[in-house]
Order: sequence, then C-alpha cells, then structure tokens
Amino acid sequence: MSKVFFPDKSVFVEASCPPHPPNTRYKVSVGKEKWGDNEVDVFKVQMEYDRVLAGRRSPSYPVGTDDATKVQTALNKMINDLNSL
Repeated sequence: MSKVFFPDKSVFVEASCPPHPPNTRYKVSVGKEKWGDNEVDVFKVQMEYDRVLAGRRSPSYPVGTDDATKVQTALNKMINDLNSL
C-alpha cells in the first residue's frame, strides 16, 4: 500500500491507560493527503501503539477519560497556529 498522507506538523497526545493498552498515543497532524488525483490540506488524528501507527484503525476516545478533550485541545492549537500565519 502506498503512502497517502504527508504530515507537515504532528503532535502526540498520550492516551488513557487503561482502558487503552500501554504505550498508546494519538497522533494529531496537519498535512497533505492524496484524494484521487488531488492533494488536499487536512487535519488527521491517528492511533499509535508502541510507536507504530495503526493503519486503518480509527481513533477511539473512551468515555470517562479526558482523551477527547486532550486531542481537541491539540487540534485547536494546530488550527490557531495556522490561522496566525
């Protein structure tokens, strides 16, 4: 499978453990993603387990943790940083 996402900037947010396994992080990025014949600027959140990105596994924010808030805070900072350029 060829690479389709090319991050320009990424930050990592530690995931709650438990319920996530140890060494789990969210990777919050901004970059370019191939959509057919086009490259589109996107924000992307990915899951990382033991420093390996989880290919097609979507991010999950366990209820009762602050994971969703921490990821949203990181995303908001990235958006604000881009808007201030």
